[in-house]
Amino acid sequence: MYTHSSAAARTYANVSLESGVMGASPHHLISLLFEGAELAVRMAIRHTRERDLEKKSAAVNKANVIILDGLRAALDPAQGGELALQLDALYGYMVKRIMQAHLKNEPEPLEEVLGLLRELHEAWLGIGTAARPPASSLSHPIAA
Repeated sequence: MYTHSSAAARTYANVSLESGVMGASPHHLISLLFEGAELAVRMAIRHTRERDLEKKSAAVNKANVIILDGLRAALDPAQGGELALQLDALYGYMVKRIMQAHLKNEPEPLEEVLGLLRELHEAWLGIGTAARPPASSLSHPIAA
């Protein structure tokens, strides 16, 4: 469903979020992008409420970059099929709602996007957990 972890890593670094990306798995990189997007949207909500237009604009821009150039760009419709196409549409919807909130100075659309990002992030983390073998199957102690 997601591809090109190097593109995701570049995007993550370009929006000046914390590093630690170079050795991260593709799954972890996507998780970091979700974290960054959630943080940017939370900051946009805060700055919208505080009426700090400059900081709100920066947070909105950061959220859009992470969603479009990170999460959306990492989708692989050939591998992810219908789910990748649905996620692509959802990411487009999120950016539209973020821009509506930005133009109208309303936090409610941002709160909706934050909820969607949290749900997707939680599901993504669940996929990672389900894909990992149980700890007991990773190593078997040898009886002496």
